[in-house]
Amino acid sequence: MEIFILVLVFLILIFLGVPVAWSIGISSISTMLVSIPSISAFTTVAQRMGTGLDSFALLAIPFFVLAGQIMSKGGIAKRLIDFAKALVGAMPGGLAHVNIIAAMLFGAISGSAVAAASALGSMLGKRMEAEGYSREFATAVNVTSSTTGLVIPPSNILIVYSLASGGVSIAALFLAGYLPGILTGLFLMTVAAIWSKRKKFPAGERSSLREIFRTFIDAFPSLLLLVVVIGGIVAGIFTATEASAVAVLYCIILTLIYKEISIKELPSIFLSASATTAIVMLLIGTSMSMSWIMAYENIPQNITEIMLSISDNKYVVLFIINMLLLFVGVFMDMTPAVLIFTPIFLPVVTSMGMDPTHFGIVMVLNLCIGLCTPPVGSILFIGVGVSGTTIQKVIRPLMPLFIVMILALMIVTYVPAISLWLPGLFGLL
Repeated sequence: MEIFILVLVFLILIFLGVPVAWSIGISSISTMLVSIPSISAFTTVAQRMGTGLDSFALLAIPFFVLAGQIMSKGGIAKRLIDFAKALVGAMPGGLAHVNIIAAMLFGAISGSAVAAASALGSMLGKRMEAEGYSREFATAVNVTSSTTGLVIPPSNILIVYSLASGGVSIAALFLAGYLPGILTGLFLMTVAAIWSKRKKFPAGERSSLREIFRTFIDAFPSLLLLVVVIGGIVAGIFTATEASAVAVLYCIILTLIYKEISIKELPSIFLSASATTAIVMLLIGTSMSMSWIMAYENIPQNITEIMLSISDNKYVVLFIINMLLLFVGVFMDMTPAVLIFTPIFLPVVTSMGMDPTHFGIVMVLNLCIGLCTPPVGSILFIGVGVSGTTIQKVIRPLMPLFIVMILALMIVTYVPAISLWLPGLFGLL
């Protein structure tokens, strides 16, 4: 009865256009009101929200959000685009490849798909259109490639998964994301090349070794952030939370050296980062309350029993979970989806011998596809808004990119070594 009320109220509120965080919170309270008095119900949900946010690891999120905001306005995107263009601009569909590689680099450095989509879309969109690319194709490439930065570290959503899973190593998750993120990017580049050749989109001029070296030197301080953050975590010099604070300090110093941001502009950047952090934290708090209610009602255990009764074949169960998560990703944002469904599906896959680190990468890679999918695909709406086109027009060039993202997901799901090789190499498993 309780789970029926939880799901029904949540779906009705989402259908009515209520924000996801409020929908989760209201449906959680409604479920509690069925079995306990109103004061106890409100108190319990409030306590669960407070307890869910009481985590040192979550402190990394506002710092990484702030670092991403500083990077998106500090000239870093432009330098990464110039470096990517020098590397791959001469290939068929050169600017499409530039977009994908720049998104992988910028998304990895900033940890934000939103920052990558808005910054690269505004800088590359008109440039691609001026050189003969269709606006819809440019938008589709920008939208899908922007999500790769959520898998390639540092990534806020991997920190959230670590919390939801009960303490999977953040360092292991960060290292596990590299190869799946790069694989997805290579698949997107393959589609971009084929599509560009069919539509006869132009290639750029080949860059000289001197030009490649110059753009690399220009982008090197930005790329060095990855070495500082990930290297420091893996080497045990600092935790992920401490690394996020180091990233903010590094970004402030770097943008002041670039002279793209003045000290007077920093307060407005801090305010913008605070607003984004508040939204994320509200989502985390309400999602943790819903996760507690589901655990209280023994829903994860019941789902584990049901799924294992369907099949005891690991590959079949993983396929079913992937299909369910793809469906969930269409309607729910990544953060609540990870917090709600990790406690449900993780016991299922671990009972079949799957490593929790591997499952975290599969889950995040899966939900990245949902960010590009209507009706809740936030990155799709940002990409369309930046380029000035419509979702209906973007769907056609988007479909081949969707297909290869799903193909990359299936390969990562069924070949654990892609995710686990690097963490194992550094002794983190």
